[in-house]
Amino acid sequence: MIRYAIVGCGHIAKKHASAIDNAENSVLTAVCDTVPERMEEYIQKYGVKGYTDLDEMLQDGEIDVVNICTPSGFHADLTVKAANAKKHIVVEKPIALTLEDANKMIQVCAENNVKLAVVHPNRFRPAMLELKQMMDKGMFGKLSHANATVRWNRDQAYYDQAPWRGTKAFDGGVLMNQAIHNLDLLVWLMGDVNQAFSMDATRLRNIEAEDVSTGVVKFENGALGVVEAATTIYPKNFEESLSIFGEKGTIKVGGTTANFIEHIMFEDLEENAKQAMIEKIKNDPFGKPGHQWIIEDMSKAIEENREPIVTGEDGKRALELVVALNKSAETNLPINFPVQG
Repeated sequence: MIRYAIVGCGHIAKKHASAIDNAENSVLTAVCDTVPERMEEYIQKYGVKGYTDLDEMLQDGEIDVVNICTPSGFHADLTVKAANAKKHIVVEKPIALTLEDANKMIQVCAENNVKLAVVHPNRFRPAMLELKQMMDKGMFGKLSHANATVRWNRDQAYYDQAPWRGTKAFDGGVLMNQAIHNLDLLVWLMGDVNQAFSMDATRLRNIEAEDVSTGVVKFENGALGVVEAATTIYPKNFEESLSIFGEKGTIKVGGTTANFIEHIMFEDLEENAKQAMIEKIKNDPFGKPGHQWIIEDMSKAIEENREPIVTGEDGKRALELVVALNKSAETNLPINFPVQG
């Protein structure tokens, strides 16, 4: 069994604990939080050890992997500590808030010969797995453009729940916190970005970072992209979608959290095959939980001595797009890739 420990027992840690509990050849061994009360639920439910001191936990020889579930601004420092303790790492999105930190995380894991996986679980939604297969088969032909949209609601009470929320240093704003999964899908499917231009604003929430952002990107393959992200939608989450347009195919995966095929037309896809795919996904839009995919893959990556399916470099690609869009909004200039700083 591959033995896991969770650092940071907030909301997202529950998904990690459940994923580890349900994953093959994986077991939760310990949890760590500076507030003892936050660990009690995990200690009681899973019968694990609890630590208030990370350095002490990292000395535990019964831990193979550390899952970092803290606010984003802490990811880099915690990864460095865990990697230097020779622990493999699963880190929540975003990998970090700066490219400098992401590079440091990737480097320290390589130096210590430990694996680094970034939690971008939306890749494993049934609709996205089908879409990736279509893309890999070349069914779209020459790509025209793509549209990535996150229209959600995060009211002021959400941001007031914790002092780090809505800050640039620990949250990062709507692109970094809410839309980065969608942007990971965009880059995963469309390829590397060549240039980005963006405008953003803080319109409705009393926070430091942006609550709405719009931007355009150009991919290395010449295709274009449109990005829209907001936490200002009234009165609740409206949609998350990803649309891709090519010379031989068009698809929109949408719904509140981009789980359903809302439109699909392909030159090489017969009507009965199209309807069968739509119905298959409609009947099981969520599939195996994405966090469980990540955990099971990390356990197999350790056993098989290979890279995880979502690597640190993958996490950095999504981060780089966010950094570019934010930098463009600050400077009112297009940003070329690779992004500096």
